[in-house]
Amino acid sequence: MSAVVPKRPAWSQFISLNVARRYGIFIFFALLVIASGILSPTFLRQDNVVNMLVQFAPLGMVVIGQVFVILVGGLDLSVASVMATAAVIATCFDGTNASAPKIFAATIGMCFLTGLLNGLLVTKRQVSPFLATFATAVVLQGLRFAYTQGAPSGNVLPIFHEMGTGFLAGMPINVVIVAVLALVFGVLLHLSTFGRRVFMVGGNSESARLVGVNPDIIRIACYVVSAMLAGLAGLVLSGFVGIVDNWVGRGFELDSIVATVMGGVALSGGKGSLLGGLVGAAILIIVFNIVLLLGMPVQAQIIVKVLIIIGASACYVIRRAR
Repeated sequence: MSAVVPKRPAWSQFISLNVARRYGIFIFFALLVIASGILSPTFLRQDNVVNMLVQFAPLGMVVIGQVFVILVGGLDLSVASVMATAAVIATCFDGTNASAPKIFAATIGMCFLTGLLNGLLVTKRQVSPFLATFATAVVLQGLRFAYTQGAPSGNVLPIFHEMGTGFLAGMPINVVIVAVLALVFGVLLHLSTFGRRVFMVGGNSESARLVGVNPDIIRIACYVVSAMLAGLAGLVLSGFVGIVDNWVGRGFELDSIVATVMGGVALSGGKGSLLGGLVGAAILIIVFNIVLLLGMPVQAQIIVKVLIIIGASACYVIRRAR
């Protein structure tokens, strides 16, 4: 006589599913840290942790902006080109800190116009976010190469070098910057009227319009935020690298989207959190780091990245179906 296996109560299944949906990315992050520490004792050494934090900072800045754009149902493929353009702008003036205000002003202007152009193309001309932001990236690349003739020259300002490699009270300055940005934009997204409108527009644009919210303005604002943060990340990353070239930030457009989606932000918009996106970015950095610590070739990062993209896409499809 076979034993009857009791069914789990409905409330238990609901709680398990709810916990996995809300905290799955954080549980996976904790397990990944533990597994990485076991696989490589070097992983938890102070110098390696600091190195990962320094690498995380510029990606984290870009992810914050990408979260805003994806929450309104968009996509920003121009972030890497904005980063490189900001880095080139940093060499347009003399190499002293006295020119820093001019560089910041020029970078802000370039980022504002880029974000505005992206937003207008998507909202007013009904261009798909993929094509609109890709076209903007190509235009910026063309302008950058025309100005530098393919070989940018100049020195990174000491202030940017300090932002990229310096320390404040034992903590990398770029990590402090991204922490402050995460706090400010986290409050903006989750505790302000603007943030509620971002979720409304991403969840149901027509409903948002019926209650008096202008979806176009919200979407344009999100693209401007993304471009601004990408420009700042480009300045910080150029300070960390120590040199300026036309490919600063290359690959960040894909990494930021993968991290954001992996962190639970729905590609369809309206669902997700800033903290989840940042945890997704941290997971990417840890995975890339452990690949190198285990002695695998750099090319293995590409394979791992593809696997992560497939996994993130599968999880997104499953979440959407549920």
